Amino acid sequence: MTPDDLDDVIDLRKRSFGPMSAADIDRWRRAVLPVLEQGRYVGVFDGSRLAGAARLRQFTQWWHGRPQPMAGIAGVTVGPEDRGRGVGTRLMRAVIRRGASLGDAVSVLYPATTPIYRSVGYEHAGARHLVTLPAEALRTIRPATDVKLRRMGPGDAAEVISLLHRVHGAARASGPASWNADTWRLWLGNQDDFLYLADDGYVIYRWSGGDIEVENLVAGSEETLRALWSLVGSASSVAEHVVASVAPDDPVLWLLREWSTVKVRQVRWMFRVLDVAAAVERRGYPEHVTCDAVVSVTDPVRGGGTWRLEISGGSGAVTPVTSADGVQLSVNGFSALYAGIPAATLRLSGLMSGDDRYDEALDSAFAAKPYMLEYW
Repeated sequence: MTPDDLDDVIDLRKRSFGPMSAADIDRWRRAVLPVLEQGRYVGVFDGSRLAGAARLRQFTQWWHGRPQPMAGIAGVTVGPEDRGRGVGTRLMRAVIRRGASLGDAVSVLYPATTPIYRSVGYEHAGARHLVTLPAEALRTIRPATDVKLRRMGPGDAAEVISLLHRVHGAARASGPASWNADTWRLWLGNQDDFLYLADDGYVIYRWSGGDIEVENLVAGSEETLRALWSLVGSASSVAEHVVASVAPDDPVLWLLREWSTVKVRQVRWMFRVLDVAAAVERRGYPEHVTCDAVVSVTDPVRGGGTWRLEISGGSGAVTPVTSADGVQLSVNGFSALYAGIPAATLRLSGLMSGDDRYDEALDSAFAAKPYMLEYW
């Protein structure tokens, strides 16, 4: 796709997602122009008419604390008159091939519907956890020492990215992602958001009706965590509730005096391995775990293959082999395994078969509780 296609894409988005204000269109254009320059926007055409489009957003994603490039699929749209003609499937196959050609070994999307994405290899893996907390309860979470906080803006994009590498790496986190620098600069310039930065943490929040919405809160120490949540809670004289995107075992839940009023909602996301060898070699693993397994993966788009997976000392190595005497997985099943879904679950759901002697070692190597703070 090129900048000449953007008016047609906007028309398609309106027909798929609803009206866009002039401000929304302007912000969307600024966000997607770098994507076009990187060759990360693809379209399906019927002659000269745009029938469907999708973009591959550039992310870094952590798996057991190790970062790797990730394609975040967004804006998947098909014109009303072209639905049911296979346009969406053709589009997603092109997206997968494009992501692999750009060097992304893994991909994530938030589905509006599941079947089409499952048919091309995506599988349920993790969630964005949204908790509703009493604002007053956060106000009482205070640090024991003074934590220096300052307002942040577009010029802090590089520092935020560096901070995320340190914090997610140290926490051995699985699933969270970081925007690229161009997108961070755009988001950090949003005039309706309140943004504060510490040496080892930051928070982005905003008013949402009469309540507070926390987009991101990341901290590498207890004192910074307490300072940032207390800052959010300082709005409790006006706001009754805070809705926040958090990890499933976020420490703020253990800092609250009372859990009975906390509500949790999940927004599920789907995950796909685009390149088995690269994805395994780029992932982090528990240091104490060793695994030597033969895995065969069938992939309707990428072709699949059979590999020996050797995991030890926190790293993985992959060697192509000809033997099929091992674990048999669809790419959906392998993607779910990679994201920490247990082998027993995969076998009972028909996503995994074959030799079960590797199951325990695979479960230990790929163990994860994946989550995301981001939505796109």
